[in-house]
Amino acid sequence: MRHILIEMKTLVFILALVSSFIGRVVDQNGEPIPYATVYPEIAPEWGTATNNDGFFRFEANLTKDSRIIVSCIGYEKKTVFTEQLLLNSEALNSEALNGVAIITLVEQPIALEETVVAAKKSKQRNKRKQMAELLHAVYVKLEEQFPDDNAQYQVVSDVRMLSDGSTWGMEQMIANIVVLPERAKEGRDSVQFQGRFCKRFFDARKRAQADSILASDALERMEQKAAPKGHPANMLRRAANAVDSGVVVHRALFGIGNMRYDFEQAMTDTRHWTVSNESEGETVLTHTQSVSRYLGCFKMTFQRHYIVDSRTYEVRRFSEHAEVKVFIPFGIKLNADQLQMLNLVNMSENSIEKFRLKRLRGTVDLNTIYQRRPVTSASSVSSAERVYILEKNMICDAHILGSKKAEIPLIIKATQRVTDLKTENVKPLSPSQITRRVRREIVEIY
Repeated sequence: MRHILIEMKTLVFILALVSSFIGRVVDQNGEPIPYATVYPEIAPEWGTATNNDGFFRFEANLTKDSRIIVSCIGYEKKTVFTEQLLLNSEALNSEALNGVAIITLVEQPIALEETVVAAKKSKQRNKRKQMAELLHAVYVKLEEQFPDDNAQYQVVSDVRMLSDGSTWGMEQMIANIVVLPERAKEGRDSVQFQGRFCKRFFDARKRAQADSILASDALERMEQKAAPKGHPANMLRRAANAVDSGVVVHRALFGIGNMRYDFEQAMTDTRHWTVSNESEGETVLTHTQSVSRYLGCFKMTFQRHYIVDSRTYEVRRFSEHAEVKVFIPFGIKLNADQLQMLNLVNMSENSIEKFRLKRLRGTVDLNTIYQRRPVTSASSVSSAERVYILEKNMICDAHILGSKKAEIPLIIKATQRVTDLKTENVKPLSPSQITRRVRREIVEIY
């Protein structure tokens, strides 16, 4: 009987852990971080987001040593244990919330500053030779470390929308991503995206405004209008986006380019490359390229930064900065669905009806952080390692300019963090897996 009582006490203790977890997320200055995501590592779908004061609360069936991931776009990810949050659970019934666990996130810059080497004219030929040798050494290492094998990632992907400094909503999607190099075209990986679960977080005041737009199929209808019904290009587009409109941004972030392919294409002309001085054992290689199309109506300048180990030439991180300018001489009258989207960025009904898109300018900054894993194949050397994506971050700062001097500032912040990686026996996703609609949950934060 005494043994049974002990087991019952243990059961009661475990059940106590099936409860609410509470805390507050702040930056290094102690300021609250709104819309930071907090989720159990073993089950991201149980997570939540912080409110405007940085507080969060969620319920889950976890043990005291379960790992909780705390992250926000623009900050380094942090891991805490449920025990740290449970110790403060008595604060749940206190309006003052005294004793709440404080979680501090450290800022993680999105893009590198431009790095340029000034070479004297008399030594230019030698500098180009040195650059060519350096680029070749890095590419040899890329071939060695970046795999051509299939890989399956599980990711937690956040996309946050801001306008005039105010966040109107955030979408978090848990997804599986399969990368298939053997199906690639022109050296680019074929990326398959399967959304598994999605949460949309809104300030209660913004919920009514955004719900009718984001919960609808407006973006899907826009995609379908891009080509005539039955057109092959339209059929492919519809198949790719059939999951729902929100998947497009999440999939695009992971599938931007193939670093090894882009490096190979650019390394043949050393004139567009610069290199920074070594710092803490790292060298930054920068490739700059400009594109102008449609009689100068579309202009883009982008810089790719490869952060390389100065001794081994391994690429540790990758950063990209792009500046885009679009000029439409007579403007474009947007259709009803497109105009509806402008509701989310504080456009009045009267302004929307008169809005005609004339100019667009913006910058995009992208970071990619990698992880190294040992090769387990029997045919490979035991000490060999392969490189896979660990995290991607993006910030898009755009301004949409229309008629009547109407200007709409819009910022998109997105991040994808890998929670699981499979590299053996990876198979392509089936069409039904790709096109299955994602189960959604709308969450209001206060």
